[in-house]
Amino acid sequence: MPTAITMLGIETSCDETAAAVVRRHPDGDVEILSNIIYSQHEEHAGYGGVVPELAARSHLELADGIVSRALMDAGMANRLALDGVAATAGPGLIGGVMVGMMTAKAVALAHDIPFIPINHLEGHALSVLLTENLAFPYLLLLISGGHTQLLHVNGVGQYSRIGTTIDDAVGEAFDKTAKLLGLGQPGGPYLEDAAQTGDANRFPLPRPLRGRTTCDFSFSGLKTAVRMQAEKHLPLTQRDRADLAASFQTAAAQHLAIKTKRAMDQTKSGRLVLAGGVAANQTVRNTLSEQAESEGWRLIVPPAKYCTDNGAMIALAGAERVFCVGVPDQRSALQLGPRARWPLDDNPRGVRYGSGKKGPKT
Repeated sequence: MPTAITMLGIETSCDETAAAVVRRHPDGDVEILSNIIYSQHEEHAGYGGVVPELAARSHLELADGIVSRALMDAGMANRLALDGVAATAGPGLIGGVMVGMMTAKAVALAHDIPFIPINHLEGHALSVLLTENLAFPYLLLLISGGHTQLLHVNGVGQYSRIGTTIDDAVGEAFDKTAKLLGLGQPGGPYLEDAAQTGDANRFPLPRPLRGRTTCDFSFSGLKTAVRMQAEKHLPLTQRDRADLAASFQTAAAQHLAIKTKRAMDQTKSGRLVLAGGVAANQTVRNTLSEQAESEGWRLIVPPAKYCTDNGAMIALAGAERVFCVGVPDQRSALQLGPRARWPLDDNPRGVRYGSGKKGPKT
């Protein structure tokens, strides 16, 4: 085992083309030597969501240049200085995942270094370790455009799902609500901006599944309730849009907090980690922070640039796997194909996107 593991990570599961170089030291400390992210928001804005074919084509055009920039910024002109190259192998939009995997395999074969396929959800699950030398176990709330899950993280490769969405992911609900209100895409940031001047108490929106004792989530009915309120007030004024945005955002955040509280009662780890793009939403952060404080828990949220899709979390997941498990069999690793669906835990339940399938944001 080397004194430190230096890993290139490539992430192309949706609409970010990302690469990073991370060094993981034996004591758990992490150096982020580079972190390059290209977001395709402008390419997809006119379509109201991510178009998988366009995303894959953009990844294909950009991947080599992004990887080269990440290596250059990290001072890795000699790629033999790397201990391996990790790439997202799923879940995600299959064309994009394929581009990232093939790029990583090419680097691995050309320079005779190991290729480490990574579950995108594991990247998010371990992203907190980029900036925090945090001990296991901890409770993870993963909230993004494709996933909404509560996971008990016992260690690298040791994940137990406690709750998941039974329909839409929370980030998808944010995007579609923003689209309904005509706020722009990607929807989450636009909706949060509109909500800042809105009255969150004006529209009576439901808190889904409140009467159920499970830790599962549901956002489909909440979206429908917003649509019904919007139809009652057509044509919508700027005030209507702001109030609907604020009401939706508050309802979604409280729904996340209610279900997370139930998971906290089950796990007792005392540490709650937020990950995924929706963790950047301040109302969600504040609501979960209040929940954690009321329970005497510590809330840890990675910086926003590590909450959204990025190569650093994939590089770190690869380094952690090598450090804790060892280099995977290269024959099997290189033969592994991309996966649209890849649940992180060993006992997944039959639900939609939140179970480990990243769907297009339409």
